Amino acid sequence: MAKSFLRFLAVPLLAVLLSGCGIIDYFYLPPPEDTAQELFEAGNDAMREKDYVSASGYFTKLKDNFPFSPYAIEAELSLADCYFLDEDWGAAADSYKEFESLHPRHQAMPYVLFNIGMANMNGYPSIDRPATQIEEAYSYFQRLRESYPTTEYAPVAAEKMAECRKLLAEHELFFADFYFRMERYASALTRYNTILQGYSDVTDIYAHAQVKSKAAFIKDREQRAEAIRLKREGSWRDWFDWL
Repeated sequence: MAKSFLRFLAVPLLAVLLSGCGIIDYFYLPPPEDTAQELFEAGNDAMREKDYVSASGYFTKLKDNFPFSPYAIEAELSLADCYFLDEDWGAAADSYKEFESLHPRHQAMPYVLFNIGMANMNGYPSIDRPATQIEEAYSYFQRLRESYPTTEYAPVAAEKMAECRKLLAEHELFFADFYFRMERYASALTRYNTILQGYSDVTDIYAHAQVKSKAAFIKDREQRAEAIRLKREGSWRDWFDWL
């Protein structure tokens, strides 16, 4: 009888102890980590909601914590997409380039090359700034056309190459016209000649440069002649002042 009574007491006591362990675990042990699949799905859900900041956080965590997961490569590409869709052009270009360097034979490479080009074009601030981003965009579109000519991206890349050429010509023209207005005709002539030598395919800008280069040439010669005349007459004046 006594043994039965003790067993009867032991059952609730054990339950209390076990529940106590659960309480201790709840408050003092770290929460279980999300799996790679859970992070990937959470990132995709956030992207569908256009919450690109949260999505990039999920994909970054997956990439860092589960680098050998079958979801890791897709997370790397999705992370670049997050930056692109959020219009963080610099981060997008860098992330796509990193993906390219890690997975050069991946089937998504035409898409990656195209988006690197687009990120550079979209991130170009204005025509008066250095045109290195446009030059880089052109090079990626060109690589895409040469390496993957049969993909759906190739004809679009050709159009974007033409747009890049126009932007580069406009960049040269901006400074050529600026120097012309500032009466720095030699510098203006150099810029106009750059257009004439390298951008005959951009017909409207080429035609403008043809006209302005002739004017800059004449103005430069007049300016040089005037400088020589002033120097010569200045020396004569010095003699008259001395006398």
